[in-house]
Amino acid sequence: MAIRKKSNKNPPVLSHEFIVQNHADIVSCMAMIFLLGLMFEITAKAAVIFVTLQYNVTIPATEEQSAETISLYHYGIKDLATIFFYMLVAIIIHAIIQEYVLDKINRKMHFSKTKHSKFNESGQLSAFYLFSCVWGTSILVSENYISDPTSLWRDYPHTLIPFQMKFFYILQLAYWFHAFPELYFQKTKKEDIFRQIVYIGLYLFHIAGAYLLNLTHLGLVLLVLHYFVEFLFHISRLFYFSDERYQKGFSLWAVLFVLGRLLTLILSVLTFGFGLARAEDQQLNFSTGNFNILAVRISVLASICMAQAFMMWKFINFQLRRWREHSSSQPQSVKKKFVTAKGKTSRKERENGINGTVTSNGADSPRSRKDKSS
Repeated sequence: MAIRKKSNKNPPVLSHEFIVQNHADIVSCMAMIFLLGLMFEITAKAAVIFVTLQYNVTIPATEEQSAETISLYHYGIKDLATIFFYMLVAIIIHAIIQEYVLDKINRKMHFSKTKHSKFNESGQLSAFYLFSCVWGTSILVSENYISDPTSLWRDYPHTLIPFQMKFFYILQLAYWFHAFPELYFQKTKKEDIFRQIVYIGLYLFHIAGAYLLNLTHLGLVLLVLHYFVEFLFHISRLFYFSDERYQKGFSLWAVLFVLGRLLTLILSVLTFGFGLARAEDQQLNFSTGNFNILAVRISVLASICMAQAFMMWKFINFQLRRWREHSSSQPQSVKKKFVTAKGKTSRKERENGINGTVTSNGADSPRSRKDKSS
């Protein structure tokens, strides 16, 4: 992200600079149109599609399960409208965090251009990862997915999911879709655009895959695990920018990163190689949402393994770069200490030499006076 310089001059309306400076206000007006549509009967039916979750199914109460009716949800084409609306909300929240939190810290810290962009990126992502981790963990606890790991594959396909889980996936997709227009709003450098697109695309591919293939239980567990590790990295980088001596967070992140990759692979292999592979119904059926066939299992597992291998490759390169920087800076500090110590010894030697010269050329030494007297 480049530094946005504010000027007193008002740019022309609908110009490039005008849209960048006022994109939060423009998007807020667009979101208000959908909210105002809820107030009128003519437009309420259309506005509801954008604002509220669709495709709810009410399950009547039974004496065995519960005494209250349960509302569950499945996905459909109307979810695209809901994702679009909450993508606008994500853009607004992004602008609020940037203007009222990150920009104020940047003015106090006086970061360079490179640190400025990385600080903004870590600030935005750390807030999102923290929010997603807390929310996702609450869903895992309430649905008892942590205490019962077999729920990751039991009763597949998971076509009907509770409100909290569907809303979680909708907001996840909305957030990562909002990252595409943010590349324009934040004036991202050309050399960083491809890296950002790959980064965003990997998230969208795996989140949408878990949502559409009815693998929401496994996807939620892996997302919370991955977000927690990424949160540690970005919060450690924020502390590092404030004080470069703080590097303990990176050491903790490095250990948890490797453990997170191993745990991701273990859960994925257990789900696809053990749980779903032993299921009775292994026929492709679009009407029931059953994708439990060998080709899909192999494809999804291969996709997860390739993503973990890609992240490990990036991680190893990052650690090697840090090790090289540390090893290159260490000899310089040792050399400075050696030069300083050498300067001190040479100064002492010169002083001793001067004292010896003064003794021999000036006043007689005790030994020379003794020789003269004799």
